[in-house]
Amino acid sequence: MLRVAASLGMGLGMLDRLQAQAPDALLALIKMYAADERADKIDLGVGVYRTNEGDTPVFKAIKAAEQALIDEQDSKSYLGPEGDLGFVHALMPYVFGQDATMGGRIEGMQTPGGTGAVRLAAAVAKAAGVTRVHMGTPSWPNHAQIFADLGLETAGFGHATGEGAANLEAVLAAIGDARDGDAVLLHGCCHNPTGVDYTNEQWDEIADALAKSPALAILDVAYHGLGRGMEEDAYGVRKVLSKLDEALVAYSCDKNFGMYRDRVGALYVMAKDADGLPAILSNLNALARASWSMPPDHGGAAVRLVLRDDGRTQMWLDELEDMRNRMRRVRERLAAADNEVPGLNLSALADQNGLFAMLPLAREQIVALREDHAVYMAGSGRINIAGLHAGNTEQFIGALKAVTS
Repeated sequence: MLRVAASLGMGLGMLDRLQAQAPDALLALIKMYAADERADKIDLGVGVYRTNEGDTPVFKAIKAAEQALIDEQDSKSYLGPEGDLGFVHALMPYVFGQDATMGGRIEGMQTPGGTGAVRLAAAVAKAAGVTRVHMGTPSWPNHAQIFADLGLETAGFGHATGEGAANLEAVLAAIGDARDGDAVLLHGCCHNPTGVDYTNEQWDEIADALAKSPALAILDVAYHGLGRGMEEDAYGVRKVLSKLDEALVAYSCDKNFGMYRDRVGALYVMAKDADGLPAILSNLNALARASWSMPPDHGGAAVRLVLRDDGRTQMWLDELEDMRNRMRRVRERLAAADNEVPGLNLSALADQNGLFAMLPLAREQIVALREDHAVYMAGSGRINIAGLHAGNTEQFIGALKAVTS
């Protein structure tokens, strides 16, 4: 054996040729926060919902559904690459409205979280001939990573204005410049990371522009119900689909059902006509089979049991409303401190939605917040609104005053 090894030489193995990748900045922030022993530390980095007590609870409605699963589930056999279609179909009226299938033109499949849905959307778009994706910046960092991994070119446009509102002119220009082979990615609501959403009137203009464009629309709906309400947050998606022949909609239940670690998502496709759906779905099934074979079942089954029981559904909607109202109160308190903190335009936060907001802080200010005031936030200036509550919001405002004065 030693002679064989010597004859092969001592060169690098194939895996040794891999170059180390830059560590994830958010994971590094999580470690720093965990190591900080200060009792008054504030975590605004991790993108999960938190209660006033700082907990990320399991929804009571989900607990009830999981108990029903324990009592009733009689098999854990494979479901197939399309996953739990009962779950997929139960979600559709909330996303698409009363005519949830658009006359039989919409169908979907379960995915491992919203990330899996975006990945599958990008993969099937590429298979259909898409080579470039227009996306507003900043965006969820994994959008660009997914597109790059699939070999898709990205073209960015500025999503928000300096005043903290959506840049309608920029998105309309991007849609107008789109050519055959392009896709346009839009966040359906509660934009990550800015919290800046399009108004209903702006969605009307965007939908009209997409109707005249050769680009494929990809809508990412990751925070449905965390903005203004389930119906209100669905306006943009429904308006766009009402104007188009085809589109892809990636959906996540990880946030609005609190199913983060269970990875519960769905990808919906709208075809020009119902007869075109089977061919599209066959491609989606093949791509899913090659990627994850079949999605995890438990979370999707729990959501299905919530949505198929009126009592559990109402319990979920009440819990979601409590989350939404709590974050709205935090936004209103921050907006009221606008005159106390120079240069940050905190007043704009009251009109924004969802878990996140962006503060135009310099890197040294973000470092000072962490080192001097135990406030942990992303280096981009993104904060998780849900990390603030009645017990620490004044502390945070005071820290902002200190680093901006």
